[in-house]
Amino acid sequence: MVSLKALIVGNPEGWHAERLEAALRHRKVAVTCLPATRMTGAVGSARAAGDGSGGSFPSPAASLGRTLAEADLLFVRALPAGSLEQVIFRLDILHLLERRGRFVVNGPAALERSVDKFLSSLLFEEAGLPTPETRVTERIEEAMEAFAELGGDVVVKPLFGSEGRGIVRLSDPESAWRAFKALDLGRYVHYVQRFIAHGNEDYRLFVVDGEVAAAMVRKGRGWRTNIAQGARGEPFRPDEAMEELALRAVSAVGAFYAGVDLMKSDDGRLHVVEVNGIPGWKGLEVATGIAMAPIIVDRALARLEGDRP
Repeated sequence: MVSLKALIVGNPEGWHAERLEAALRHRKVAVTCLPATRMTGAVGSARAAGDGSGGSFPSPAASLGRTLAEADLLFVRALPAGSLEQVIFRLDILHLLERRGRFVVNGPAALERSVDKFLSSLLFEEAGLPTPETRVTERIEEAMEAFAELGGDVVVKPLFGSEGRGIVRLSDPESAWRAFKALDLGRYVHYVQRFIAHGNEDYRLFVVDGEVAAAMVRKGRGWRTNIAQGARGEPFRPDEAMEELALRAVSAVGAFYAGVDLMKSDDGRLHVVEVNGIPGWKGLEVATGIAMAPIIVDRALARLEGDRP
C-alpha cells in the first residue's frame, strides 16, 4: 500500500481530532492536525508554481510546514466562526483542494449545504423528505405573520448554529415580537419553524459512506433534545423507514458522513430536522459503545483507495 498522508483541520487538542488522529496513525497514515485559521493561499508564487497547492499550513517547525497539496486525505473537523471574508476564504481553499484531486471529508459543498439551515431545509423538500414547515424572512412583520400562520407555537433558530445553541420556542405574540425585534437589531435572519410535539425526544442517526453506522435516541429534560443541552442518549436500533430517511437526507446535502436528526411527532410521523456536516459523536459513543473514528477513517481510506487509478 502506498504511504498516505492526512491532515485534520481542527483543534489539535480537540477530542474528535485526537480520535481521528489515533485511528489514522493506527493504520500507518502520516497525519498532522492544525486549525483552519492557519490556512494560506498563494497565486503566482514560487510555492504555488512548485507544488500546485494554492494553499498551505505554514508553521515555524519544518515538520509541520507541509502544504495542503501533500495530503491525500483531509478531514474537516472545525471551521470556526469569523467574518464573511474569513469563512469564504477557508471554503475557497477546500474547493481548490477538491479540484486538485484531494479527498476532503466533508467536502466544502456539503459543508455549505448542511451548515445553512434554510438551504438544507430546501434540499430536504426538493428530495421529497418530510421536514418541519418553515418560514424565513428578514422583516419583523413577515416573521409575525409566519408565527401566526404556523400555529402560534414555533421554534426560532439561528441560520447557522449547532448543539441547540440560540434556539428559542415562542408561543405567545408578545414574546414573539420581542424576540424578532432583538434579532432584527442584530441584523439576523428570522428562521421560524412550526413546533413539532415530540415527547421531548428525537433520534440521531450517524451515517458513514451510505450506511447507518450507529444510532441513539436522545431524551431531553424539556423540548430541547441536544446532548449539549443536557439530553440523555440511549442506544437505538432504527427501522428501515428511519434509515432510508437518514440516507436520503445525507445524500441531499452530499456528505460522506453526517449526523442526521429525525423527530417523530406525537401522531407518529417522522420529520428530518437537520443534517450536521461536522457532527460530534462523543455522546453517541457513550450511548452505544461504538467507536466512530475507526469507522470513519476505514471508510474514507477505502473510498480513497477505490478512487485511485
